[in-house]
Amino acid sequence: MPRAPARAAASPTSPAPRAATSPTAAPKPEKPPKAVAKASSPDGAPPRHHIAAFIQFTTYCSYAILMFFGYVRDFVERLSRKRDPDYAPLVRDWDDFFTRRLYYRVRDCWNRPVNTRAGRVIGVMERVSKDFNYTFEFTGRTIPCINLASYNYLGFSEDVPAVTEQVLANLDQFGVAACASPAECGRSTTLTELETEIARFAGKEAACVYAMGFVTNFSGLPGLFDKETLVISDSLNHASLVAGVRVSDGRVKVFPHNNMRALERIIRQAIIEGQPRTHRAWARLVIVVEGIYSMEGDILDLAPIIALKKKYRCLLYIDEAHSIGAIGATGRGVCDYRGVDPRDVDILMGTFTKSFGSIGGYIACDKRVADHLRTHCGASIHGDSLHSAACQQALSALRIMQGLDGTTIGRQRIAQLADNAKYFREQLIRLGMTVYGEGESPVIPAMLYNPAKVSKFSRELLKRNVAVVVVGYPATPLLEARVRFCVSAAHTRADLDRCLQAIDEAIGEACVRFERKWWFV
Repeated sequence: MPRAPARAAASPTSPAPRAATSPTAAPKPEKPPKAVAKASSPDGAPPRHHIAAFIQFTTYCSYAILMFFGYVRDFVERLSRKRDPDYAPLVRDWDDFFTRRLYYRVRDCWNRPVNTRAGRVIGVMERVSKDFNYTFEFTGRTIPCINLASYNYLGFSEDVPAVTEQVLANLDQFGVAACASPAECGRSTTLTELETEIARFAGKEAACVYAMGFVTNFSGLPGLFDKETLVISDSLNHASLVAGVRVSDGRVKVFPHNNMRALERIIRQAIIEGQPRTHRAWARLVIVVEGIYSMEGDILDLAPIIALKKKYRCLLYIDEAHSIGAIGATGRGVCDYRGVDPRDVDILMGTFTKSFGSIGGYIACDKRVADHLRTHCGASIHGDSLHSAACQQALSALRIMQGLDGTTIGRQRIAQLADNAKYFREQLIRLGMTVYGEGESPVIPAMLYNPAKVSKFSRELLKRNVAVVVVGYPATPLLEARVRFCVSAAHTRADLDRCLQAIDEAIGEACVRFERKWWFV
């Protein structure tokens, strides 16, 4: 599904930045960082980021040059290659062109293997290629890097002694796999405890836990949406939501990202016109959104959606994969952060892979909906249960977050994550990067635009022992390649300052200090 341009960084309501302590900070820390340039959007949509004409021109030129030389190489190879008449080609040249001629040039920036925990420092296994990134060889050297790439928001992937002891004891009792679905013999006592406690934490009656976050949406949505359901989906929703809606029997309409006027217009039109051909009234209208958008860093503005939901009697499904545990005073996600009663949201989905240091996902809802999912969701009937050791990891982390272990470690980590996110975002803006998202979001995207800058920036940071994730087309729009920083409560201020120094140097090497006035814009 194509993505709409994301909103700019720096919310006008965000607090003034703290005095800078980073060696890369500006000499006048009391001066607030300059906000990203914004362009007004039609139809009441949020302001969209303005991409300078020069950046657009050079980015298009970069892709044009890469494609030109790729086609030249293809033409030369086609003349010299003998085709076996007995075999048809596995792929068409055009279908495989992007992979062969564009992706392989920068393939070393992705799929980097690691040999340590996904903690604040991660070990990246060094590899080299002698055939232009078609194959790699390991050198035997491990590069220690500060980890800004993993979703270790609250630091529970580290060795927390109390949690580790409980997980190991559970592993001894239940083994490493359930070897059955929850509907058969795969439901352990730990899984039942986790479902009960995550439902209580989310403010719902019941919950269903699944073995994979992607599967939670991909398998759960078809069990919820029938042919008389109209799904109204945000244009930047995650691929798991898009895929789940597509394989369901429900119809779907997409509204521009965070555009409340467009959303209301679609709802009104659906109520007036009804279903296609028959024009019967829809049995239900379901709004599907995310708590934090993982590529944009945006935090859902929940109050206007709740108002529309109540006004038109819609249902609301929120994917809280990146927001549960990460935002809000108590870590209860976007409802906690926006001050909304979770009972006003019909279904809250989340994962244990980000803030809990485990795997799997859940759907928290009313008991009758949970009972329906257990008998109609493919993952409940045919998929293996989340094994008990992973359940125990999530359960132990959840209890620490709530203070049920008798400590304040959970609250301290939630507050530390918010502080780290705000500090790191402010310093990136001071360094001149174009930053998306909102203040306390632990996902901090910064724009790189040009495909050559994507690989250059990633390689320069790896040289300086910083691990990051860079993202480009087709995962983003053609002009909106970016780097995505993921901060953690485990990061110290010294870690962040060291990363900022490395980023400042990489910005100079890759020339991505875009926040300045261009005379030819």
